[in-house]
Amino acid sequence: FVKVEASKFTEVGYVGRDVESMVRDLVDTAVAMVRTAREDEVEEEAANRAEERILDLLLPESKPRPARTRSPEPSDEPGAGRDENGGIATEPQVFVAGPPGASPQAERLDPNGDAALAQRRARTREKLRKLLVDGHLEDRTVDLDVQQGPSISGMMLPVGGMEGMDMNFTEMLQDMLPKRSRRRTVTVAEARRILVQEELDRLVDMDEVVNEALDRAEETGIIFLDELDKVAGRQGGAGPDVSREGVQRDLLPIVEGCNVQTKYGFVRTDHVLFIAAGAFHVAKPADLIPELQGRFPIRVELGSLSAPEFVRILREPRNALVLQYRALVETEGAGLEFTDGGIEEIARIAADLNDRMENIGARRLRTVLTTLLEELLFGLPDQGTGEKVVVTAEFVRERLDKIASDDDLSRYIL
Repeated sequence: FVKVEASKFTEVGYVGRDVESMVRDLVDTAVAMVRTAREDEVEEEAANRAEERILDLLLPESKPRPARTRSPEPSDEPGAGRDENGGIATEPQVFVAGPPGASPQAERLDPNGDAALAQRRARTREKLRKLLVDGHLEDRTVDLDVQQGPSISGMMLPVGGMEGMDMNFTEMLQDMLPKRSRRRTVTVAEARRILVQEELDRLVDMDEVVNEALDRAEETGIIFLDELDKVAGRQGGAGPDVSREGVQRDLLPIVEGCNVQTKYGFVRTDHVLFIAAGAFHVAKPADLIPELQGRFPIRVELGSLSAPEFVRILREPRNALVLQYRALVETEGAGLEFTDGGIEEIARIAADLNDRMENIGARRLRTVLTTLLEELLFGLPDQGTGEKVVVTAEFVRERLDKIASDDDLSRYIL
């Protein structure tokens, strides 16, 4: 799902095929969604691999030192120095060079010493692992080789009518050119983030991700075209209105169904769901070109938002305005709480102002809340730190009734 404002295609004049950028954005969104889902599936394995690599950085491999045990002199007894098949018996040994003029002497490697060294190393590694899991090594620094892509900024300049394609060419060149490795000294916390991302890149098959994303974009993609009324032609105008009608004619083949070139391949828009919306206060749907009207057969008229809808908007979203203002006040050391009566009174005033003046929808809530809390926000943090403000219905009426009832004041303030 992507949301696009149709009027953005007229901001820099008539630019032709730039309307295809909405389909590219849809494919990019699909790829990001599928990649995130695949990364979530292998996140635990990537974290385990990154942990092992961090332990390798904290405890580098050390070469075992040979035990310098002089080889015994060959015995004259029958069968001595020979294996069970009668051949010459061989043992692990290394030649150690001596002073000039001295002959090299063979020395055996001590297998027991190597085993003891491996055991000590394993015990040390487990101790480091426990410290790493407990978070005691986050500030320790390690040297890490980081892969960096080539910097080609400024090499690709946008060409007229191809403003959406220059980024694709840039990314293609970055993938083709060899990456450079640079050694950096980073903390363990930063190294974990870098290594986890590297392991995720290895574990996730991007070919499968792209194929699934293209299928999703073609079969279940939704493009929401907002402000379509802004590209509707005006009646009585003289001459061709290319900045509006031209955009409509470019939208037409995409809505009807065509192949759009993206950096991941061609995408057909036959089964993409297009939803268009607009205020249509000045223009009417009939002002659109007939071909485009026929591609939007289902029309729905939406009513204005009322007080109950404003109450839901203030309560239900994860980033509702009341939660934003509460978090903003808490950063200054104060507290803010909205009662149910206070929220309902804010919604009632916002709906009343929309009915009496310009109807700007839910945007009215922000202006009402800003005016309501203006004195509190202005005084923080010098005044009110450590206090808790409770916004009740009486509090809202006391602050806003006089302004809301005066049309002249409310036009400029609310």
